[in-house]
Amino acid sequence: MSSIAGKIYRVVGPVVEAEEAVSLRMLDMVEVGEDHLIGEVVRIKADRAFIQVYEDTTSLKAGDFIYTQGTPLYVELGPGLLGNIYDGIQRPLEIIKEREGFYIQKGVHIEALDRKKKWRFLPRRKAGDNLRSGEQIGEVQETDLIMHKILIPPAISGSLKWLAPEGDYSLLEKIAVVTKGGVDIDIFMYQRWPVRKSRPYGERLTVNEPLITGQRVIDTLFPVAKGGCVAIPGGFGTGKTVVQHQIAKWSDAEVVIFVGCGERGNEMTDVLLNFPKLIDPRTGRPLSERTIFIANTSNMPVAAREASIYTGITMAEYYRDMGYNVALMADSTSRWAEALRELSGRLEEMPLEEGFPAYLPSRLAEFYERAGRVRTLGGENGSITIIASVSPPGGDFSEPVTSHTKRFIRCFWALDRDLANARHYPSIGWIESYSEYLDDIKRWWQDKVSAQWLESRYIIMELLQKEQKLLQVVKLVGPEVLPQTQRLILETCYIFKNAFLQQNAFDKVDTYSSAKKQLLMLKAIITFYQAGEVIVKKGISVNEIKVLPVCHELMRMKTDYTEDDLDRLEKMPEKVAEALKELDF
Repeated sequence: MSSIAGKIYRVVGPVVEAEEAVSLRMLDMVEVGEDHLIGEVVRIKADRAFIQVYEDTTSLKAGDFIYTQGTPLYVELGPGLLGNIYDGIQRPLEIIKEREGFYIQKGVHIEALDRKKKWRFLPRRKAGDNLRSGEQIGEVQETDLIMHKILIPPAISGSLKWLAPEGDYSLLEKIAVVTKGGVDIDIFMYQRWPVRKSRPYGERLTVNEPLITGQRVIDTLFPVAKGGCVAIPGGFGTGKTVVQHQIAKWSDAEVVIFVGCGERGNEMTDVLLNFPKLIDPRTGRPLSERTIFIANTSNMPVAAREASIYTGITMAEYYRDMGYNVALMADSTSRWAEALRELSGRLEEMPLEEGFPAYLPSRLAEFYERAGRVRTLGGENGSITIIASVSPPGGDFSEPVTSHTKRFIRCFWALDRDLANARHYPSIGWIESYSEYLDDIKRWWQDKVSAQWLESRYIIMELLQKEQKLLQVVKLVGPEVLPQTQRLILETCYIFKNAFLQQNAFDKVDTYSSAKKQLLMLKAIITFYQAGEVIVKKGISVNEIKVLPVCHELMRMKTDYTEDDLDRLEKMPEKVAEALKELDF
């Protein structure tokens, strides 16, 4: 039950100043005014409390009451999350549309999880067992793709006094009783958790496995590990959202959470319309069965953007605690930072560079440190990988959000406007981008694919760097004056960029490349360079090499060879070497 905790003193945009608020605490969730608008306490000064309201504050006036239940802003976690579409404060948009129409009315309070739906509960422990926090007591088949594990909530442990038998239960029905110190604690299939507090885990583990995305420029050149953090900065139109969509579709994460944080409504609409139609390539089931959407677009209240990031990461931690690998897409953290700037201004705080608050770096750090690979309280290994886009104005990577973000991540996919204008997608530039996860994941590549991955990557990256310098000379005097060895570098990089790095998301074959296919393609291109270098030094010109049929085969191999044709692709390096060797006679 809510109780009166103060009155409105004044309203400044999304910020409400409350008086007579001695019972309120920092980060308490409150309901403001006659419409019971949802808000959160962000500052306390004497008997005054400052509240950021997550809905339109137009109708509020001085003297309106403020109500509280004495709890922080929380999310509900349990069966029914997957496939749902929520706003920034976890209100289910599909149900709101059914009840209210296409516009969210003020003060709408709808439970995030369906209380009436029955779930088939399968017990996995027995009465008398001693339970630790986070241990599994049963499971529910949430979707055909994900088995939802029912966990003992953190901070609860003891002896299992009673466990419900197999059967169909709603979220309001008790499924277990845990006894500790003579006190019985009822356990349900859902739990609540404060969004700003990270869920506890047993131990943080080192990352050792790549998140395979099927995008060659990512997996081969700038990989991210499961449990890692990556930023995707780029100006308008460079393809940030498209990259995230591709990763959400094709990555080998078991659960995907897509947070549309202040992005344009048409982009989020595109996601929501297309994702339910997409089929998971590994299972043949709809992709939405392992995806949660948080849709918080740029025309929604600014303050709600700030909450949406925390809502998403808390859901990610919940599925991580079940032992799943979760990928969190945040699009974009710049819009989230703009919400911080707006609220900071309303609170009359001292601004720093470009008007952002002084605590911007610490808020970014709080968010990114919730990623990682951990051993959960229940003994499972799970991970959260954060893939966050950044929208620097004018593509200026020196602006505060991008520069501060680089301090807390280990992988950086810089989108290049020139590549995007040339219709080269993904437009991840190979000069400014980097990944610090190479040493962490090289053992996985050695064990699962080939020990040659890291060496091959170094060879091609060195060629790309040489090409960058040679292109400056070419702009001045043209390619004809270069020696044949240097012209071979240019030709090799041309093939690599067009046959390997450029990838068509709408081509059924090219949209996804397995790790093995990527390495075989890379080996064929490196063989082209190494075999070509030998014959060029003997007097063969690059023009003679360029007209060989095998060069056209290299350019087409990304679409000519499907995942079922990898045996034929394995012969490609040998075929290239023989074709070039014939020129030497």
